Amino acid sequence: MEQQTITPTIPIERIMEMIPHRYPFLMIDRIIDFSLGEFAIGLKNVTINEPFFVGHFPGKPVMPGVLIIEAMAQTAAVLVVNTLGKDAEGKLVYFMSIDEAKFRKPVVPGDALHVRVDKQQSRRNVWKFSCIATVEGVKTAEAVICAMIVD
Repeated sequence: MEQQTITPTIPIERIMEMIPHRYPFLMIDRIIDFSLGEFAIGLKNVTINEPFFVGHFPGKPVMPGVLIIEAMAQTAAVLVVNTLGKDAEGKLVYFMSIDEAKFRKPVVPGDALHVRVDKQQSRRNVWKFSCIATVEGVKTAEAVICAMIVD
């Protein structure tokens, strides 16, 4: 009998316990895979109902790049809180820097945006991540972000 591997996931209800973001600024729907202290993959199902599509851009909806970066930060925040445990829940994770940001391909309604964050380093309450966003395996954006967790 072949042994089945179960991929760890985190549903939206649990994400909302871990980070303070709410609609319309919650940019991830689920964590579809993770390893504590190492990496996380977040999923954002992009729909035409997103409030930012009203003005970005009428007739040619494109997810703003800054919101893709925010999805990266929120995925990283969930990884940090999940790694640190219950005591970290509800704390804020603030950007300290965004480096090497590149946008490769527009993200549009109907896309399933996968955001992978890999921890590069952490010292006390400061964490640094390498981030890549993809749609159907094609890179849409990338960045290196640094953030600090605070009370």
